[in-house]
Amino acid sequence: MTSRTPEEIQADIELQRQHLAGTIDALAAKLDVKSQAKNKAAEVKDRATDDSGRPRPELVGAVAAVVALTVAFVWWRRR
Repeated sequence: MTSRTPEEIQADIELQRQHLAGTIDALAAKLDVKSQAKNKAAEVKDRATDDSGRPRPELVGAVAAVVALTVAFVWWRRR
């Protein structure tokens, strides 16, 4: 076993503290549901809008198609 100086031991302790702090921060981020929901909502909004903030045309078309198909299906089932 090699003997270590008090400075080396202190440096090792400080390094372990830094690793532990990083681990705790990562766990806290995973457990913060509100923050994760906000990030996911912002991500979805970014994907659904263009640079000017308007809805993407292909998304509007897809939603219109789904609505039209739903209305047609309901109309067909009631006949």
